[in-house]
Amino acid sequence: MGWFGRLLGEKHDEALPLYTAVVQRARAEHWYRDGQVPDTVDGRFDMIAAVLALVMLRMESEPSGGEPAARLAERFVDDMDGQLRELGIGDIIVGKHIGRMMSMLGGRLGAYRDGLAAGDLDGPLVRNLYRGDPPAPPALAHVRTALTDFHAALAGVPLSTLLAGELP
Repeated sequence: MGWFGRLLGEKHDEALPLYTAVVQRARAEHWYRDGQVPDTVDGRFDMIAAVLALVMLRMESEPSGGEPAARLAERFVDDMDGQLRELGIGDIIVGKHIGRMMSMLGGRLGAYRDGLAAGDLDGPLVRNLYRGDPPAPPALAHVRTALTDFHAALAGVPLSTLLAGELP
């Protein structure tokens, strides 16, 4: 893609269908109702980051998934930048918030990767999704099961299908 396409933001356009599907999945009512994820700005961010992390983990499992995963992360940054500005956060502070959000996403990628490999997402979920304040056991079980099932289902979806915004 040429400089003109990058100037117009076209490099992110390929990630838009998948990012839209990630956000839609993260905004599903059951997370907040049955999973007791706080229905706040922070809670919604945390849920988007959880779903996004699982999708990115799936993408990184393929050699050709690195570049699309990077575009997906860029789309996330663009969205968070816009959300912060809508909340009235000024230009000077937005960059610091975005840096912190990217660091948080990177931490979640590692925590969820390790938790899935160990077969225990409870610690990473309580720390990252509930910010250290554990919910009722049935709520945690709901989120754990839903995210684990989602992760397992992602494994069988071709990368091209994911990029089209079709999540299992």
